[in-house]
Amino acid sequence: MNHDTPTPSGTKDVVSSHSVFGAPCWVSLTSRDVKATEEFYGAVLGWQWRPAKLGDRFRIALADGSPVAGIAGVATMWQMAVAWTPYFAVRSADDAAARVQERMGTVAVGPISLPPGRAALLADRDGATFGIWEGDLFTDWETWRNAQPAFITLHTRDAFDAAIFYGEVLDWASERPGCCEVHYEGGEVVLRSRGDVVARIESGALGAAPDPTIRPHWQVHFTVDDVEACTRAAELHGGSVLSKGSDEAVLRDHDGAQFTVTARRER
Repeated sequence: MNHDTPTPSGTKDVVSSHSVFGAPCWVSLTSRDVKATEEFYGAVLGWQWRPAKLGDRFRIALADGSPVAGIAGVATMWQMAVAWTPYFAVRSADDAAARVQERMGTVAVGPISLPPGRAALLADRDGATFGIWEGDLFTDWETWRNAQPAFITLHTRDAFDAAIFYGEVLDWASERPGCCEVHYEGGEVVLRSRGDVVARIESGALGAAPDPTIRPHWQVHFTVDDVEACTRAAELHGGSVLSKGSDEAVLRDHDGAQFTVTARRER
């Protein structure tokens, strides 16, 4: 979802979803309370904030002045789950949503018009939630992409089956110029856009598992300098630690949204 309106034409190059179709283009958190969310992620990840042009319920998170993610305080109003969601660029939100339904996925919201584009919230056939965006990307999107402050991993039942689903919905590995490339490496699926790794898909999730951390889901990772400091801050500010290793920790924020912090390294 594009939380921000790009700079008017002529002042800065505007990137369209048509030119990077199939690639992740943003991550967004649906929350209940924008102020509490700002306080939590400011303490844990050091983010600053700026208003988004969609309204008072929306914010853009900044790391060192660059956009990182969007916050939408609409969970209660729209009766949506509190969760981090990746969004993928598409040529047509309507066509992509129709493909999801044709392949036994779910269209939860939309497609709806959010000028300057259209968005939809969807789920694949194993229940993992994701979004799509058609239209101009936010100002400084190339900075976000090049800095790679966030990356995503799909934990799913069968990585190869999931790759087929997303490939057909998002035009991965198609004959269209500029499409994302799909590679199978070490038992997982690796998605590349313009040569850069932008997502990974791995098998092993259990659809009926009572623990949501092992059900099929897209996991959003944020790169940080100090994983241990982030875990301490999360616990001090009402969050919890679901698992922790030497260079990575899975956290839950004050509102229940799950995310991962990963030590900064070359991917």
